[in-house]
Amino acid sequence: MRDQKQTPHSGYHWAGEENRFFEGWYYRVTLPEINQTFAFMYSIDDPAGGTPYSGGAAQILGPDDEYFWRTLPNVNGFFAHYTSLGLGHWQKRPLASFPRELTRNQFNQQIEEGYQATATLNQGKLYHPPTQNWVTWEYEINPIYGWGDTHRPQKATAGWLSFLPLFEPGWQILMAHGLATGYIQWQGKTYNFTNVPAYGEKNWGRAFPAKWFWINCNAFTDEPDLALTAGGGRREVLGLGEEVALICFHYQGKFYEFVPWNSEVSWEIHPWGEWKMSAIAAELSVEVMGTTDRLGTLLRAPTEQGLKFCCRDTMQGQVHLKLYQRNGKVLLEASSNNCGLEVGGIPWSGIWVNE
Repeated sequence: MRDQKQTPHSGYHWAGEENRFFEGWYYRVTLPEINQTFAFMYSIDDPAGGTPYSGGAAQILGPDDEYFWRTLPNVNGFFAHYTSLGLGHWQKRPLASFPRELTRNQFNQQIEEGYQATATLNQGKLYHPPTQNWVTWEYEINPIYGWGDTHRPQKATAGWLSFLPLFEPGWQILMAHGLATGYIQWQGKTYNFTNVPAYGEKNWGRAFPAKWFWINCNAFTDEPDLALTAGGGRREVLGLGEEVALICFHYQGKFYEFVPWNSEVSWEIHPWGEWKMSAIAAELSVEVMGTTDRLGTLLRAPTEQGLKFCCRDTMQGQVHLKLYQRNGKVLLEASSNNCGLEVGGIPWSGIWVNE
């Protein structure tokens, strides 16, 4: 990712401590022509080793929300860059080698099983012992939007306070929108793609969210330049819980940011099936509505007891976004059937409303 597109928090956050810590990365490509998405989730827990939760994992959400899971238990097979986006995990280390970023050809020739990912590449090959299936992938990424206005320094998703160890967990959109070219081999089928929508984000910390929700789409019908990320959760600030949410999107080179420090953000999130958000700022207002009739897929997420099934996702949700002036004039309206929708900290007892 070129320097002007690299976001804060792109580097690895672990500082060598032995107490509880996790970091996770999320890469996604959407294939609008077939209404399918691949989401790759990489994580490391307690990288110092020696705890019941130490180790890494890779999760993949594939076509029709099908789930793939592989543990990479040896923390010594993991690496990550501290000053830029780059990470990888090898299941087995070649003799006399140490985990590091490789060229694509080196990875293919030398690494039997594992993954590596940067701002411009996502590559891997993982085996699923229960089904004896392999998943392999390799695609290049051309970043278009980081997190902020084009040609300006990129922003921290949680604002300037995220540079201090106040918020747990941390959350950063690494690339709100990019274009991916390459292939994914899944269940015996090869998916080749050229310049399809790509996305990336990460989280990290020592505390874990009690509940959260997420809406994400950068494959809008007739609006290829529009990239939306919205979400909220209950997180820790100086040991106290607070509920926060945001609605942000990039469009035609401009970053629209509706966040707690400049807007009134409201939401009504059902335990599953319906995500309704709105925000009012000084001059603009926005509404986002996500829905799905799919059952969704349970995914593992970080908890105090390591990765556990505690969130539900679909990558085939419907979303409708509307931006308008305070006088009611509509400035932008867009929809998609390729939206990522998630609730976490499940099960919820009822509708989560914040007005």
